[in-house]
Amino acid sequence: MRIRRVGIVGAGTMGSAIAALVASVGVPVVLLDLPGERERLEVVKRGLRRALETRPPAFLDPERAALITLGTTEDDLAQLAACDWVIEAIVEQPEPKRALFDKLEEVLGPETIVSSNTSGIPIHQLVEGRGPGFRRRFLGTHFFNPPRYLHLLELIPTRETDPAALATIERFADRVLGKGVVQARDAPGFIANRLGVYGLVQAIRLMEQLDLAIDEVDALTGPLIGRPRSATFRTCDLTGIDLLEHVAGELAAATGDDFGLPGWVHELVAQGRLGEKAGAGFYRREDGAILALDWKTGQYRPRQEPALPELQALQRRPVEARLRGALELPGKYGDFLRALLFRTFHYTLLRTPEIANDLVSVDRALEWGFGWELGPYRAMDTLGLEAVRAGLRAQGLDEPELLRRAGDAFYRRADGARTVLTLRGHRAAVTLPPGQISLRLLRKEGRELLAAEDAALLDLGDGVVLLEFRSKQNTLGAGVLEMIERALDLVARGDYAGLVIGNEDPRVFSAGANLVEILTLARAGDWNALDGAVRRFQRITTGLRDAPFPVVVAPFGITLGGAAELALYADHVQAAAELAIGLVETGVGLIPAGGGTTAMLRRFSEDLAPYEQADPFEAVRRAFDLIALARTSTSALEAKKLGYLRSSDCITFNRDRLIGDAKAQVLSRAPSYVPPVVGPVRVLGRDALGNLRYAVWSMREAGQISEHEARIGEELALVLCGGDGAPREVPEQELLDLEREAFLRLLGTVKTQERIVHMLETGKPLRN
Repeated sequence: MRIRRVGIVGAGTMGSAIAALVASVGVPVVLLDLPGERERLEVVKRGLRRALETRPPAFLDPERAALITLGTTEDDLAQLAACDWVIEAIVEQPEPKRALFDKLEEVLGPETIVSSNTSGIPIHQLVEGRGPGFRRRFLGTHFFNPPRYLHLLELIPTRETDPAALATIERFADRVLGKGVVQARDAPGFIANRLGVYGLVQAIRLMEQLDLAIDEVDALTGPLIGRPRSATFRTCDLTGIDLLEHVAGELAAATGDDFGLPGWVHELVAQGRLGEKAGAGFYRREDGAILALDWKTGQYRPRQEPALPELQALQRRPVEARLRGALELPGKYGDFLRALLFRTFHYTLLRTPEIANDLVSVDRALEWGFGWELGPYRAMDTLGLEAVRAGLRAQGLDEPELLRRAGDAFYRRADGARTVLTLRGHRAAVTLPPGQISLRLLRKEGRELLAAEDAALLDLGDGVVLLEFRSKQNTLGAGVLEMIERALDLVARGDYAGLVIGNEDPRVFSAGANLVEILTLARAGDWNALDGAVRRFQRITTGLRDAPFPVVVAPFGITLGGAAELALYADHVQAAAELAIGLVETGVGLIPAGGGTTAMLRRFSEDLAPYEQADPFEAVRRAFDLIALARTSTSALEAKKLGYLRSSDCITFNRDRLIGDAKAQVLSRAPSYVPPVVGPVRVLGRDALGNLRYAVWSMREAGQISEHEARIGEELALVLCGGDGAPREVPEQELLDLEREAFLRLLGTVKTQERIVHMLETGKPLRN
């Protein structure tokens, strides 16, 4: 069965956000809610408007909202009969859900799959009284909010759920919606909330016991131990302190475990200090500053960083070293972390057989749902199980059965295979779903072909080589450029099918050129070296296109400047849905000189070629606006609209599948691949240049841009028009030369160098 249309009942925060995700991937949605008092559709319209206006955006492309059909549960329930999957996302109470399912059973077809989106209500209770057909097609789904950004989706089948229905939803969620799918047992809180909320509650209690402050706890429970920057209290502010209170209360009532929150947290909820959505919670923004709550007084004070030198030293180390070092911190910070981690490990070991089918699901649920770099079992292996046993004893905790069975590790590698302890005490192979590739595992398997400090080449199998960036923020310095050259040479000379350029950084494909290297050479006045460096990068980008084998770039997240130029010259781009790609060089006082300016002019000119009546200046104007304004996409869908991606480029919605999809693109092209024939570029010369110069002058006269920004615009216009000559066709190299010369002229100015320094020091552009 295929999912072609999805119905969602409930247009609240969660339901409307799920609708936005489903519509964003191109699947039609029927979204229903109760009728309004003044207008029948006012409730559901309000939900859709919330999804369109929320920040960060719920839609990958707001135009996809047109795929959502609105209705009410009184007038339009029959529309759900045409849906293949109906998701209930109404109030988190069993009785209203059961009442809705009673109505749905009457109108849905015999093949429609139904799920309840709940964060903890036992799924089997929700289908009491339903017929056998409905029960077979029913399961629980737990999307994490916001659904677009949080990778985890927990699926909770009952004993009666048809395996085929479960497999249909799992396949659709994985491959189409892009979710990391974990199957959980039908137990209160499922996996992620049961363990994650327990850890949050423990952190709050330990803060009180050890007399720590809220900002101290967040400094200890963020990246230091492999957790998100939002750590503990900032995470609660983002999700809502009222939600924490609700979930903790429900878990306490359903499990009998102690999830009790201190009275001052309940008082915050009573006062309406619910977090980010209310303007105040554990933190409050005031006059641009972030204030932290003093939990003893209820007042806010300036946020402070813990004064402990060891913390700063640890932050720069890999997560495994950070985790081990955190447990060795002196004083109350070390006491806090040892108690928090070992109590959380103990609870995880005790509850895993109740909530999960295997240990891998537990690790993935916490990594995907709560943003942990290492799930609890991987973290325990990192510390060493003897150290875990010693830590439990020091906390007065016993050794759970799972830990006794594990011996020296939960995960092991033997004879090239990776295994994990099962709940029955045996060992089972750990395999990725078909089509997924883990570079971390490939490295452990010794699949590196070449390796250096800033980049490496890995064997993806089937004759496909992967180039992986490893520099800080994956910037494109001399070390990375050398590895690209070596990759092109290796694949050309060897028995290889093609090349993929990609990596597994959580957020940054590449921040672009290494500005430190560029600024150092400029300040030293080494213009020959700079000229050679730009020529070299141009040879590399055009070399990707001209290689006698397919080159596929797999960008994701932050993909700026030179990284965008790599994508522009690849044979194919396999992009992650979350893609912030842009030619942003004007932000540091430069223009794209790795072929980016030329590539955009050529691409937009070719787009107009089929239309005889089209104005060729439109291609110049479009390229000028895109580059001058440093426009950056908010998704891969927008990147297609802007022109950074071609219509033939593809989007992967599940980031875990990105490298596998890129490899498949290489293999599909390789058997008959020949590089494209590159012809001259049509330039419009002085007439078009006059138009752009007038536009720049007008903006300067109106005070919209600075004098130096006008200079940058002049240089960009000169390149896009092919100089101040007559309209003509020019070889590509002529435009590349113009790019390089303009880049170097701008780099020689004081104001551009000031912009580069400001960007390096603050991470923000300077408008001087």
